[in-house]
Amino acid sequence: MDWSHYRFRSVWVLHAPPAAVYTALERAEDYPDWWPQVRQVDAIDDVSGVVRVRSVLPYELTFTAREVVRDRAAGVLEIEMSGDLDGWARWTVRAHGAGTLARYDQVVDVSKPLLRRFAVPGRPVFRANHRLMMRAGRRGLAAYLEAV
Repeated sequence: MDWSHYRFRSVWVLHAPPAAVYTALERAEDYPDWWPQVRQVDAIDDVSGVVRVRSVLPYELTFTAREVVRDRAAGVLEIEMSGDLDGWARWTVRAHGAGTLARYDQVVDVSKPLLRRFAVPGRPVFRANHRLMMRAGRRGLAAYLEAV
């Protein structure tokens, strides 16, 4: 088993229309406005940028994100990631009752040396750190969507 390989899935139920959720999620440059752990997003060009994140634990991850799918009709946004994280992440946005179900899937290999060094003993803590980040992201996006 590669202890630095991770698969994550988060499902957010939001009380906003799918179009509004999709619009917010496709604007990655605005993530720092509503997602506290996304510290910075700097555009490189129209389809890529450098992202800096930090959750509860005292380390930061920096990666380049490059858009590979933007399909509003299907409700899909997908990026490739390289840097401290190598892999991909995908948002899938669907109507759910009077609101929206936003599913986040991510498959990555951690390449940051410090995290690789602590891969085995740190794995449960790293996974918990990711869960906390995703929980804060859902709360932040819900508040953001209520305000617009």
